Amino acid sequence: MQLSKVAALTLIASCPSLLSVSRAAAVSECSISGTLADWGENSTADIDLASGGSCQFPIKMRGTVSGSDISQKPSHGKLKRLNLSTFEYKAKARYKGSDTFAIKATGQGPTASGTSVITVHATIK
Repeated sequence: MQLSKVAALTLIASCPSLLSVSRAAAVSECSISGTLADWGENSTADIDLASGGSCQFPIKMRGTVSGSDISQKPSHGKLKRLNLSTFEYKAKARYKGSDTFAIKATGQGPTASGTSVITVHATIK
């Protein structure tokens, strides 16, 4: 049995479960206060986000990132590396308070090169 185009479209429209559409919410960049130091120097940064919320933390130091890794995992959320220079932090649902994580990054800039540890203090509201 072969359906006409109109019948096939009607069948698809009336059965939305036949269409699998991913509607992943875009994750915004973390609202960061503080300035990252130069390569080879350690830095601290502060971020704010909602309980259960997530945001991306890009390593914004002048120059090129050649390596990065998590050096301290957060206690009240999850941190994952998306690529060499961007991490995503997700706060634990129903948790309100503070959390801390650290990223170790190596790179080269116009005036310095080396390895830096970036410690991030998160305020979860």
